[in-house]
Amino acid sequence: FSNIFVPNQMVRGKALARCGLVLLSLWLCIQSVPISVDKTKEKPQQEELDPPESETGLHYDRYLREVIEYLEKDPHFKEKLKNANIDDIKQGKLSKELDFVHRNFRTKLDELKREEMGRLRMLLKAKNDFKEGNGRTVDHQALLKQFEHLNHMNPDTFEVEDLDRLIKSATKDLENFDKDRHDEFKRYEMMKEHERRERLRRMNEEERKKEEQHYEEMKKKHADHPKVNHPGSEDQLKEVWQEADGLDPEYFDPKTFFKMHDTNGDGFFDETELEALFTKELEKVYNPQNEEDDMVEMEEERLRMREHVMNEVDTNKDRLVSLSEFMAATKKEEFHEKDEWETLDQNPLYTEEELREYERHLANAENDINQKSVELQRQKEELERKQSELNAQRMGLQQVNIKLIIMLLYSFIISFILMYMNQTCNCLVDEGEPAHVVPGNTQPLPPTHQQQDVPVPGHS
Repeated sequence: FSNIFVPNQMVRGKALARCGLVLLSLWLCIQSVPISVDKTKEKPQQEELDPPESETGLHYDRYLREVIEYLEKDPHFKEKLKNANIDDIKQGKLSKELDFVHRNFRTKLDELKREEMGRLRMLLKAKNDFKEGNGRTVDHQALLKQFEHLNHMNPDTFEVEDLDRLIKSATKDLENFDKDRHDEFKRYEMMKEHERRERLRRMNEEERKKEEQHYEEMKKKHADHPKVNHPGSEDQLKEVWQEADGLDPEYFDPKTFFKMHDTNGDGFFDETELEALFTKELEKVYNPQNEEDDMVEMEEERLRMREHVMNEVDTNKDRLVSLSEFMAATKKEEFHEKDEWETLDQNPLYTEEELREYERHLANAENDINQKSVELQRQKEELERKQSELNAQRMGLQQVNIKLIIMLLYSFIISFILMYMNQTCNCLVDEGEPAHVVPGNTQPLPPTHQQQDVPVPGHS
């Protein structure tokens, strides 16, 4: 019994040991399961820029805003910027203060410039490839203008010249930006009228009459709207104070109004903050649900309102309205003006002659496109013809190759047959010729003696 019991104990001990090892392995696996950690929180915190609040519309807008934001982080430069006037900034006097900016910020500005250089190189390469691919002449001078806001001869470091170029380019481009937007909108309106006239031209008399009647009805419906207050006037601001802010217009206070609508709290109305004040007036004229209202025209109207206020209030022409400028404007006689604002439909954007010139330009552009289309079609047909010829040549070569292969096979077979027949004939000759026998001897002579003359007895 003891002999049996001892082995059973050993078996149980081994079994328990295995179970222990399994449990230990499971425990280790459970303990080693990685805990779900938000890796974004573990990354070292990097200095991030505040999100942009408004865009200038310039192609280097991001670069411009990031440079300004990092410069404003430097206490010395920020102090100089506050005390500088717009003329000093335009003349490049502020740029010289870059030499006193902390080296950490200078290093970041170097990185921003290198990133901008890389972006511009990719942009120019894409434009160049596109123009060359379409057979257009590449205007290299126009492409180089993309680099005017920085010193591309030094692509690695951000220097005083870079800041000076950036300020001057931004000032010049922003002054032209609104003009470019107006020109673009004017072309948009002329295109709309051109397309309307083209539709009328393709209609019969009854359809044309009905369409003209509908067009006039939409124009009258669009013009039927409440009074639009003059932008920046007392009535206009009080309306925002009452309807947007929910305050009593009798207690309107310009200083409180300014602080309430200075959304970023920097002490200035920028263009975006200023344009936001005109929303209530624009909603009187434009509704996206109405067929007669064009939202592109609404944005042009907003731009006109902002330009009007800037021209009257922004005395130092820095494209910002300070609190002092705003308060000074509220004390002018124009602030209490009661006249209604003339909307776009009350101001013709183009003359009939300008429209005809635009249509001639469209016709010339269409002719150029048609000519290029004909040329491309001709090139396509020529390529298809050459492809057909190549295919025919390829088929001919394939047929020739097949014939050559067949002939080679035929020659090989003939050669094999001839060789076989030759060997067969030789075998037949060897086996079918009679053997020579000596008289009185039944044994045939050896082959070496078959051709010799053998003397016969009794003969000489």
